[in-house]
Amino acid sequence: MRKIIYIVFLGVAGLTSCDKVDNPYPVGNVTELDTTLYPGVWSDYVANEWTVFTPNGNTLRNVLIEDFTGHQCTFCPLAADTAHKLVYDYPGRAYAATIHSGPNGISGFQSTSTEYPIDWTNVDGLGIGSYFGNIPGSTFTGNPRGSISRILVGGQYTMSTSGWRNTLVAALPTALKVNIQSETNYYPATRGVFLHTEVDVLDAGITNDLYTVVYLIEDSIVAKQKMPNNTTNENYIHRDVMRDAVSTDWKGRKLTDSDKIDDKYYFNYSFALPAQYNPDNMHLLIYVRDAVTEEVYHVIKQEIN
Repeated sequence: MRKIIYIVFLGVAGLTSCDKVDNPYPVGNVTELDTTLYPGVWSDYVANEWTVFTPNGNTLRNVLIEDFTGHQCTFCPLAADTAHKLVYDYPGRAYAATIHSGPNGISGFQSTSTEYPIDWTNVDGLGIGSYFGNIPGSTFTGNPRGSISRILVGGQYTMSTSGWRNTLVAALPTALKVNIQSETNYYPATRGVFLHTEVDVLDAGITNDLYTVVYLIEDSIVAKQKMPNNTTNENYIHRDVMRDAVSTDWKGRKLTDSDKIDDKYYFNYSFALPAQYNPDNMHLLIYVRDAVTEEVYHVIKQEIN
């Protein structure tokens, strides 16, 4: 799948406020950023609309629920209900990404047919499922299955639906190791999205490589789903559908010294929102993963519009 996302680190020194103010700092190399998505003179964006972050006052760890599912999976609606209930029960602390993938990518549960014509999959989602499904000893053998911030439980990254709540509740009060904040600017005339992010590694004991990842998520959409009684629900609400990873691949962008200013890391992204998506029905999930343990240390939600 051809990526529509352009990513670049822009050297914005001295970022101190999330208000849109005149930016006196150089922005460095912008050759990889799609400046044509700004419907005006780019220098005006840099001067007046570039995000400048204030110190991040957040002290709480948020948790990511990854629900591996399929539209022809009869037990998947029950798992989706569990994920939705957890997001509802822990607002602002728990976020879900519904990933249409089996342990080897596409299986019969994700496949299309005359009755189920919509392809819910994407390259990055299939890559995530295949990666965790093919770890030696993995019990991720089919759908539904899920992970809670990819925390290992019993030596497994994924677990059955019954374990999601307890794992999430146990993770919420744990120490915040990485803090994140973000802001978007969206321009309807070009459907251009500019995302600015700041990553602050709080735990000096982390020595593994860290990656920042951005998911493009569709809030909800009505379409067919096979139900537990083997009937088809033509008006099923699919929630928090992962549509893409805003990066070179699902592993994200590595935190390096070249991205670092005053002990924080800054990543900036631009992309044209595909025409089939309503910006009011889309959001981004931004998280940081440990490349060795695969644990997701923190996640935040960013509205597009």
